[in-house]
Amino acid sequence: MTQQASTGNNECPVARAAEIIGDRWSLLIIRDAFDEVRRFSEFQKNLGLAKNILASRLKALVEVGVFETRPASDGSAYKEYALTQKGREVFPIVVSMRQWGERHLFSTGEAHSVLLDNEHDEPVALLEVRSAEGRKLEPGDCHRRRIIKP
Repeated sequence: MTQQASTGNNECPVARAAEIIGDRWSLLIIRDAFDEVRRFSEFQKNLGLAKNILASRLKALVEVGVFETRPASDGSAYKEYALTQKGREVFPIVVSMRQWGERHLFSTGEAHSVLLDNEHDEPVALLEVRSAEGRKLEPGDCHRRRIIKP
């Protein structure tokens, strides 16, 4: 992950978001946090990631406000990484990537995980981009315009 200053001159929100959460390890760390992983050692064990890379990614995600650190919930001397509201708002991005992967990256009969709704134990509905009126939008149905954030 490069320094946040590198995004400062880019007017594209996609480029800025990719700079912050777009690398593989950052997304997988965030994915694990959605599954209630909180401690450095748990992230390291789940991801098999070198400690220096994990430390770097977690530090950067804390610096940009995706995570915050808290004292361990069990009262030990360790700290935990908790998603902030900004971090929880990454959930649709992770779900969208998951659903794309489920549809396009597994062969028929190949095992993979599926995201289920806790209440009904059914797969989560396919995410779609919709207009303000609810109409499904495709890439050709949209355009970009430069604005100044209020």
